[in-house]
Amino acid sequence: MSEETKIEETTAAETISQDALDNFVSLKKGDTVKGTIVKIEDNQATVSLGYKYDGVIPLRELSSVQLDNASTAVQVGQEVELKVVSIDDEKEKLVLSKRAIDGEKAWDELQAKFDSSEAFDVVIADVVKGGLVADVGVRGFIPASMVERHFVEDFSDYKGRSIKVKVKEIDRENNKVILSAKEVLEADFEANKQKIMASLEAGQELEGTVQRLTPFGAFIDIGGIDGLVHVSEISWQHVAHPKDAVSEGQSVRVKVLKVDPAAGKISLSMKAAQPGPWDSAINSFNTGDIVTGTVRRIVDFGAFIEIAPGVEGLVHISQIAHRHVATPHEVLKEGQEVKAKILDFNPAQKRVSLSIKETEEAPEQAPRAERPARAPKEDHSAAIAANNQSLSFTLGERFGDKLSKFK
Repeated sequence: MSEETKIEETTAAETISQDALDNFVSLKKGDTVKGTIVKIEDNQATVSLGYKYDGVIPLRELSSVQLDNASTAVQVGQEVELKVVSIDDEKEKLVLSKRAIDGEKAWDELQAKFDSSEAFDVVIADVVKGGLVADVGVRGFIPASMVERHFVEDFSDYKGRSIKVKVKEIDRENNKVILSAKEVLEADFEANKQKIMASLEAGQELEGTVQRLTPFGAFIDIGGIDGLVHVSEISWQHVAHPKDAVSEGQSVRVKVLKVDPAAGKISLSMKAAQPGPWDSAINSFNTGDIVTGTVRRIVDFGAFIEIAPGVEGLVHISQIAHRHVATPHEVLKEGQEVKAKILDFNPAQKRVSLSIKETEEAPEQAPRAERPARAPKEDHSAAIAANNQSLSFTLGERFGDKLSKFK
């Protein structure tokens, strides 16, 4: 190697060393620097800055939220922007903070997201009392009531999960950021709901799943949205409470009765998607048949008897018993099993007339008491004629002299 080449290399090395020295000397607390993660330990990450010695990022300075391990925040080879927290050249100790730089950038970004109502993904860093915590450059808190559209009892499995959120509230002065995943889910749900509702038509039959039960009906999931099956539309038979006929999670077939996009309501029917009881009854009953049924309802004018599931007939009060019945409650009670005769069967009009007394033998009637014979009518014509004749003689005799004066 020539002397000239040696001189050039020595000059270049001196220049690099001087540059590094100049950079190192100019480094001070509060400076912003860039480096590469070269090593990760449980409680810190080591960063190469290209200086005389490497710097470290303590676990508490890696994130705005509490971490269990440094590897959850950075990876080896990752380039990071950091702030100098402290520097000690004699001890070759350089402490850096990723959290400080992330926080400075985060506020402006979060404010922009809040103003535009933008949805973005976060990773749940911790589960705390009252909700979830996520690192969004600063500590972001998701209250329990803003995690899902439904109530969640246990959030333990949410840690490490990625969810989409919106900024619900931001207060830089008090270092407060409230996030909401529920708002994102609600918006997605409404968009999907309108899309599905636009595709539904009355009379359409669908497969669904029972989501929840109420005293007035069952809510059925039909592809991401719920429709209501009123308790009267669950079965052709009388159902007192939906839980008596269906259970949550059960798969059912339903028929669309009505779609109201403006109100966001869908009316469904389970019984309409099943063969009607009257269809089966057409070939099962005839006028004159004696049937066994159950008293379902008692009204002032009679009682309704169920003679087959979903098929009820009326026993008029006059057809309950051979004797006079003032009220059906005198003879019948709900749930009672009775025999009845079909007087009229009209499946087209869904009407059956029944008689209980026709199945029972009429009681024998007591014979009527014999009336006394009437006395024969007397003939008074002769007496009347004799009386008239007597009357005429009497008048002549009495007024004869006076009458002759007028002759």
